[in-house]
Amino acid sequence: MKHSVRIALALLLALCCALMTACAAKPASPTSQSALVVGFSQLGAESGWRIGNTASMEQAAQEWGFGLMLDNANQRQDKQIAAIRSFISYQVDVIVFSPIVETGWNNVLTEAKNAGIPVIIMDRMIETDDDDLYTAYIGADFLAEGKKAGEFLIKKADAMGAEHLNVVEITGTEASTPMRERQAGFMQAIEGDDRFTVIESVNGDFLRSKGEECMRHLLETYGPEGIDVIYSHNDEMTLGALDVLESAGVKPGKDVILISVDGQQEAVDALREGRINCIVECTPDLGGKVMEMVDALSRGETVPKQNHPEETSFSEFDDLSGLAPRGY
Repeated sequence: MKHSVRIALALLLALCCALMTACAAKPASPTSQSALVVGFSQLGAESGWRIGNTASMEQAAQEWGFGLMLDNANQRQDKQIAAIRSFISYQVDVIVFSPIVETGWNNVLTEAKNAGIPVIIMDRMIETDDDDLYTAYIGADFLAEGKKAGEFLIKKADAMGAEHLNVVEITGTEASTPMRERQAGFMQAIEGDDRFTVIESVNGDFLRSKGEECMRHLLETYGPEGIDVIYSHNDEMTLGALDVLESAGVKPGKDVILISVDGQQEAVDALREGRINCIVECTPDLGGKVMEMVDALSRGETVPKQNHPEETSFSEFDDLSGLAPRGY
């Protein structure tokens, strides 16, 4: 009897040791059922667009069965660099990040390259002489977005029979890809058309609060009568500017032409109401394509270096009745 008890106790001890060993060997993964883990550094949560972009990544990771290590940098490049280094230490399968600015990434991306971890850049691009530091880019064609904004303005001026229009520009974060290319595309579209004079460009940093500050500055500098067109690089800044205009007794969409970029629901509602004249679409729904690339890379496949989603624009010249809810 004692011999049987000793055997039973020995078996129980062996089982406990085995379970403890298995638990100790198991990494503290964000999801224990995932074969692949993606490290994602999001630059912030400054807008409905950015929040929608993060939700798209979370939903897509869940649908594909991938683990997602998500870090919000709160608009700080140093936090993004620290997050990427933590992903490298964890040995994630793929790193995805939306860079707040274009420069300053070479060192940390070299570390990722040396660790053999593919990097996907999402939404904004980087400036580097070594394209091998990243595997792929997915995001909007910002130059095309700027051109669409300029093309709408030309169409609107034609419809008005306008002889001359003073334009102010509220730009996004300085030295970011969308800021530079949305500006360049717009200027290219209206270049050589003597009807348009860009009297000032001010930095609104893609924030609604900064859009309000910029609009107050512009009204104080030029007065309502001195501004005919506002070209704003995203909806959050546009909505901030719109509030200031209406508080000053200016009717946006009528007294002043308002052109925006993104297409979030609140701005589309303002477009339907005639308070915004045109919105150039920039979709945040990039998660599905990102996870598709993650899957392809895990199987050793080559993915395209540049990937742009299909996007359009919405304006007062369009029938908006059938436009589905934006979801962000």
